[in-house]
Amino acid sequence: MAHEHKLEIFRGLLKFKSNVSKIWGVFVLLSIITIVEVILGIIRPDFLVDHHFLAMRLLNWVFIILTLVKAYYITWDFMHMRDEKSGLRRSVIWTAIFLICYLVLILLIEGDYIYEVYKSGFIKFDF
Repeated sequence: MAHEHKLEIFRGLLKFKSNVSKIWGVFVLLSIITIVEVILGIIRPDFLVDHHFLAMRLLNWVFIILTLVKAYYITWDFMHMRDEKSGLRRSVIWTAIFLICYLVLILLIEGDYIYEVYKSGFIKFDF
């Protein structure tokens, strides 16, 4: 018995007629996000570089969020998480969310520490 995959993205906002057209639709979505990331990396708008939120530039937050959106759609559509049971989906998603939040926290703490060390001048310890 063949299993039919759901043929929509954006919670049913965009619907496709076949699996092939859906794959191309997700590919186009991921390509657009990547193009936006590259353009923002090249242009580096002043309002995103000059403003900070939680000790990081807004541009870095935009990159993190867009990367998470890409990772979500790759997992959800190409790895067929949409078609799995809810328990498996929750265990994968909640684990990933926890790890991402933890890694961002470590990035902020360690990055701020290194910034303060270089800002105040490097002093080596005398034993």
